[in-house]
Amino acid sequence: MTDDDRVLSIGEAAARLGVATSTLRFYEDQDLIVSNRTSGGQRRYARDVLRRVSFIRAAQQVGLPLTEIRESLDSLPEDRAPTKDEWERFAEAWRPRLDAQISTLEGIRDRLTSCIGCGCQTLDSCEIFNPGDIAGNEGPGARYL
Repeated sequence: MTDDDRVLSIGEAAARLGVATSTLRFYEDQDLIVSNRTSGGQRRYARDVLRRVSFIRAAQQVGLPLTEIRESLDSLPEDRAPTKDEWERFAEAWRPRLDAQISTLEGIRDRLTSCIGCGCQTLDSCEIFNPGDIAGNEGPGARYL
């Protein structure tokens, strides 16, 4: 067995990735990564899981929900992480969403000083956090906190 073929225990994978073992279990429960089990039921990860988890974490850090990340990973074979070309394709597909998020954040930043003493009493009337009452259209529950 070469070093590249060696499987990793959940602890080894977590240590290499800098995440908790519970994170790997969660990603597995969400069908984002897979493991094989030993006869004793211990998880063993192929080395490609390192790149897959790095991909997942990078996508999460830019605000993508797990459903979108899963859709992207579902377009790949299970036994490997995205290639450079595939990553570029994903990045291009996500660009409009990220551009919209950036635009929203810039708008909030640029109008935030007007919040002090503006007088709006609720998110229903806040033009910064709820322009056109978009939060009302999304149903009940917290949307921005």
